[in-house]
Amino acid sequence: MKAKDLFRIKHRKPLDFCLFALTWISIIATASILAFIIGYVLINGVPYLSPSLFAPEFNMENQSLFPALVGTLMIVGLSLIVAVPLGVFSAIYLQEYSARGSRFVKIVRMTTETLAGIPSIVYGLFGFLFFGGVLGWGLSLMSGTFTVSIMILPLIMRTTEESIKAVPDTYREGSFGLGAGRLRTVVRIVLPAAMPGILAGIILAIGRIIGETAAIIFTLGNVARIPNSLFDTGRTLSAHMYQLSREGTHPGEAHATAAVLLLVVLLINALSSRIARLIKT
Repeated sequence: MKAKDLFRIKHRKPLDFCLFALTWISIIATASILAFIIGYVLINGVPYLSPSLFAPEFNMENQSLFPALVGTLMIVGLSLIVAVPLGVFSAIYLQEYSARGSRFVKIVRMTTETLAGIPSIVYGLFGFLFFGGVLGWGLSLMSGTFTVSIMILPLIMRTTEESIKAVPDTYREGSFGLGAGRLRTVVRIVLPAAMPGILAGIILAIGRIIGETAAIIFTLGNVARIPNSLFDTGRTLSAHMYQLSREGTHPGEAHATAAVLLLVVLLINALSSRIARLIKT
């Protein structure tokens, strides 16, 4: 907005000027809070980073976070492998193939919204009882993967569906007019246009996986070691930080774990944004 436009709003449209000012105040407040959190975590955590924290094995002397880091990356990758295809394909069917406004679509959307509102500890209890007890997987990477996949599935479905819905119908009509079928239109026209929004949903899902603690402890466990198989227990960075903070004997290592966790999230967001820009161009 140019200076003369701001001057015009200030003197001729008081309500618009107030909304404009409130918008900028909100932007500055949000950015300031984010910068404060990042700065606080890094200032308190970076000084405690040392080579011993990245030792291959955890012990009481080094308090290594490396097994938790590997466990975090493993559960993020496996959960995305399970949830992303299910969420994306379900959203494609609901938006492109099913009859809009049908009863089936309404039921699926209501179920999705209900799943999105369930507390994470309830997911953890369900995973512990069903995957760990009924299926006999116990505290394992497999139990944690499927539990977290169910947690992030509604998020991926809704963001994918909204991204596909935002693609103009003229894109589809032009593709159909050139003789392309529905499948080719979805794959070659709709999905590339909706990909930035789909990636944004995946980024949010990754953030929820990385920050989850209760459901992970109930299903994956809280043993500081690298899982040797899908049915072995382990630990994530959030659970590792919780354990160190709960004990109260290693506050520096807990802050260092928080700093590493924050850096991992920032790195994933940067890579995802880069990929989204490449796809968009």
